[in-house]
Amino acid sequence: MSGFKAGDLLHVTRAAGPQFVRPFDFRLIRALDWTTFDGWIWLDGYQLDERGDAVARRSIFVMQGGLRPGWMRTFNPAGDNPAGCPKE
Repeated sequence: MSGFKAGDLLHVTRAAGPQFVRPFDFRLIRALDWTTFDGWIWLDGYQLDERGDAVARRSIFVMQGGLRPGWMRTFNPAGDNPAGCPKE
């Protein structure tokens, strides 16, 4: 049992596997129930860009202990006041 559920946002870095040189956010579709090495898991989902848009569907093999919760920045097309920043 992985403890992950559809819709989870994960931040994938090198801590999750040596193949992840460039960190990225990943929106989970499902955890695949495939036999793997202890502590490792296959995940199916979407790689996201900086805006939170899906850019690729991927199945990734990761070390569960290396995954971190993801977070999305609020996109502000005007760029005048980043979300959550008080105006001065």
